[in-house]
Amino acid sequence: MIALVAPCLARTLATVSLAATLAWHGPARAVETLGAEKAEADITVGCLYPMSGRAGVLGRDSVVGIRLALAYLQQNAEPEWPKLRILLGDTKSKRSTAATLAKRFIDDEGAAFLCGVVNSSVAIQVTDIAAGANVFFVGTDHASSRLTDEFFHDRYFRVTNDTRQSMTAGALFVRDYFADHLASNPLRISYLGPDYEYGYQVWADFREALGRLGVNYEVTGVLWPRLSEPDYSHYINELIRQEPDLVVNSLWGGDFVAFVTQATDTRLFEVSRFANFEKGGDYEIFAHLGERMPQGLLLASRHHNNWPETEFNRWFVEQFHREAGYYPSSGAQGAFTGILAIAEAARQAGGNYQDLDAIERAFEQLRLTTPEDPPGFQSSMDPQTHQIRQVMAVGETVPDTRYPPATVMLGNWRIYHPTDYEQVHAGEE
Repeated sequence: MIALVAPCLARTLATVSLAATLAWHGPARAVETLGAEKAEADITVGCLYPMSGRAGVLGRDSVVGIRLALAYLQQNAEPEWPKLRILLGDTKSKRSTAATLAKRFIDDEGAAFLCGVVNSSVAIQVTDIAAGANVFFVGTDHASSRLTDEFFHDRYFRVTNDTRQSMTAGALFVRDYFADHLASNPLRISYLGPDYEYGYQVWADFREALGRLGVNYEVTGVLWPRLSEPDYSHYINELIRQEPDLVVNSLWGGDFVAFVTQATDTRLFEVSRFANFEKGGDYEIFAHLGERMPQGLLLASRHHNNWPETEFNRWFVEQFHREAGYYPSSGAQGAFTGILAIAEAARQAGGNYQDLDAIERAFEQLRLTTPEDPPGFQSSMDPQTHQIRQVMAVGETVPDTRYPPATVMLGNWRIYHPTDYEQVHAGEE
């Protein structure tokens, strides 16, 4: 089906352009809209992304992903898919800005769904607002596992992997990749992560998974640079001094680019293996660094342009490139999946778009094919945690010039299915 609709989709995209600009009452502030006009829309979705700063590329890519999703829905035109009206707000990676936008989307524009959010600390603020208003919040790019744990509410659903899944896959990778070393010696690990919610949860989830797997390791150091840190030299020198077998890093976006750029002028990648099991394998990193991107780094992400080699993923990557003029970061695929998930859950609820309880039940049973699903696998929602179940792929940076300006991509893959990482946590209460 994808092969048939793809040639027509470029024409459809031209019609799914910015529909209007809405001016809010009060101070001059505008929010862009996509999709159906307000009078014709069945469902209004308020999407919250950073459009500026170091995280801005993820927000801008997410908007292109949303446009692709709307065009896909229009082109395929399944019966009872709702007409969606999408509001786009720039959170600027700030909790106060996101909170203001979320309340305006709900109170002034009647949004029954919020979606998006890159920063986990911002997502915690937004999910509280959604719970209080009894509306849906569909997470597409933040990852803290606390959103489906202590901050869980019935109408929160996440459509990309969380820190618990990715760091459990990372722990499985460490067990497998370093098996020879671990047979006789503990693995010396240093951790460096951003000094806020996301960085803390990555480290906690990783240590929990290592413990459950019985991996013999020692912590040689833990470092907490602040978000948007301009100079990582002190941290890099400290990691070199610690001489761990493995550095685990959880910086992302522009912060990770800055760290790797500064580290390439040092001995860090020579004295220790280096891993980032969350967002280090994002295409935006490879594209920005180009020939300066080191080989041999152990990385993962929530979507890969060169894996899986399925018709759907090739279509998504190529169509994004046609629309944007460059290749997508993982945020684009998350936003694409989020919009499709909303439409499909509403359709499976029987087409009564005002029955939010029915949509909630449909979301809990949702099965959805996404660009990151390998052959024979389909993403599905865990009805208990409202966390999507997806395959995790961890790779190593190798030469690959098929996606310029990147000169490396991930290869030498190790693949972990939900049954692999869920078995690690089996038996929990």
